[in-house]
Amino acid sequence: MKLVFCGTPEFAVPSLQALVDAGHEIPLVLTQPDRPAGRKQELQIPPVKQLATKLGLPVLQPERLKNNAELRVLLEQISPDAIIVVAYGRIIPQWMLDLPRYGNINVHGSLLPKYRGAAPIQWAVANGETETGVTTMLLDAGLDTGNTLLFHSLPIAPDTTSPELYPQLSQIGANLLLQTLSGLEQGTIIPQQQDNEAATLAPILTREDGRLDLIHRTAQETYNRWRGFTPWPGAHALFRGKRFLIHRLHPSTSTLALAPNQLDFSTGQLLVGATQNTVLTLDEVQLEAKPRLPGPQFSRDFQIHLGEHLQ
Repeated sequence: MKLVFCGTPEFAVPSLQALVDAGHEIPLVLTQPDRPAGRKQELQIPPVKQLATKLGLPVLQPERLKNNAELRVLLEQISPDAIIVVAYGRIIPQWMLDLPRYGNINVHGSLLPKYRGAAPIQWAVANGETETGVTTMLLDAGLDTGNTLLFHSLPIAPDTTSPELYPQLSQIGANLLLQTLSGLEQGTIIPQQQDNEAATLAPILTREDGRLDLIHRTAQETYNRWRGFTPWPGAHALFRGKRFLIHRLHPSTSTLALAPNQLDFSTGQLLVGATQNTVLTLDEVQLEAKPRLPGPQFSRDFQIHLGEHLQ
């Protein structure tokens, strides 16, 4: 097929590579503009652009799509069989949705209709799901509401983090994309409407999502959120009025009766209480402007005292 590919982060790279390896024609790749990132605000080239350049594929990085007359003329001239959208990070305008005969095919990192939105992998882990997967779907004007094409599921182990799922799901997505294109071309795939009543949302993450709420969440629920939200927004609270980062933690089997947010070092481990008489072990922590430390060392260095609480 003749395909236009739209994608930006590392998650989309295997899909682009798979399309090229399978012999599909890619006359154009669309990706987000290079943007400054990190402490030094150095210009970062999107991973999809890096691969496309290596493969010798034409790349455009438009700031806007909806009213981009130049882009519209170009895509109409290309007349692709399908537009592939994998973690592009932009809303596809109606004129693009209407252009190709096979539509705009999206590779989405969840089992739709669950986890529609910008962060499906993170929210599935954060909510303690035991299964996730990839869906290929036809984009429409809604938020991940289009008809689904194919699914592939993947179990989530109890200690798996979202960064560990990313490469697995991105490779599954690449393979599923090839199967989807083949099925559409052969007429063996019948698009299916989603059950909107079963839909859940996976909104873009904010810093506040990483804030500990041990009054309302158990140790396991807090651990699940950390697994989903590592490395950002992670897990954080306040300690002695300063920002307190928890880099590693896990539910404890301790039978100590600790109030939510109450710290304890009597067992040699840094513990904190959560709701429903559950307890967390804080394995690696960091106080604002200080180095990362194992929990026990932090407890000794900062002399955690009886009854002290996180805020």
